[in-house]
Amino acid sequence: MKSHVIVGRGAAASKTALLLAEDGERVRMISRTGGGPDHPLIDKVTADATDTDRLTELTEGADTLFTTAAPPYHLWPEQFPILSGSLLSAVKRTGAAYVMLGNLYAYGPASGPITPDFPLAATGPKGRTRARVWEEAAASGVKVTEVRAAQFYGAGAFSVFSLMVQRQVLEGKLVLVPQELDVPHSYSAIGDTARTLVAASRNEQAYGRAWHAPTSTLSVRELAVRLAELAGAPEPRMEEMTERDLTLLAFTEPFWAEMHEVLTKPGHPFVIDYSETEKILGVSATPANDVLREVI
Repeated sequence: MKSHVIVGRGAAASKTALLLAEDGERVRMISRTGGGPDHPLIDKVTADATDTDRLTELTEGADTLFTTAAPPYHLWPEQFPILSGSLLSAVKRTGAAYVMLGNLYAYGPASGPITPDFPLAATGPKGRTRARVWEEAAASGVKVTEVRAAQFYGAGAFSVFSLMVQRQVLEGKLVLVPQELDVPHSYSAIGDTARTLVAASRNEQAYGRAWHAPTSTLSVRELAVRLAELAGAPEPRMEEMTERDLTLLAFTEPFWAEMHEVLTKPGHPFVIDYSETEKILGVSATPANDVLREVI
């Protein structure tokens, strides 16, 4: 029986664990809180992944080490290299294959459709940190691949859409969002991202390069309107947050200051090409309405 370690306990980690367990494979989930879904083949362990010796001990004998974890958003430049260094050391010591969940920040404000071989040209601290994490892993000699997801949506997602749009739409409240309302933007469903992580881990062609999780591309207003229609909620009332709004909010919570770096260019669609994922890994995008129905 195959066995795997997943570092993280969020929606993508939990869905990945369940997919593996439902296929009869053992999973050990590691997080600081010991969280995760209940399943006979899922073992939940409380541990700090930056403790390399402990992580190595927990990974010993596993076929694959998946990581979906990330430090607090505003501390990525300081803490992500520490976390990724520990993960990489554990993989080197144990010989496990390494599957990373990444995002699209490393590309910077690229003109799309963006493919996985686009240059990692970000200049901001979070984008450069993401690029560094992948580049160091790819150059390390370990068996590694990265699945890069767009902004998450779907049941359990933790994203701008889920936090700032979804609840407000369902409750009929005004939506304020730091994103242009009518510019196309790619979104990755949690379930599709998990299926891509599992498919990449099982395909020898996947290693040594990055892949894009499947996406649906539509504007945030279109996505909000679809959600409202499916839920029987009022037509969404939406306004775009300004740079000044974000600057003022940053005085109350450091998260808001970080949003400036990841905003797309005005009027600039952010579109992802995942055709290779569909062709080689066999994972397609779930229709957006189906993903939103799961949310409801």
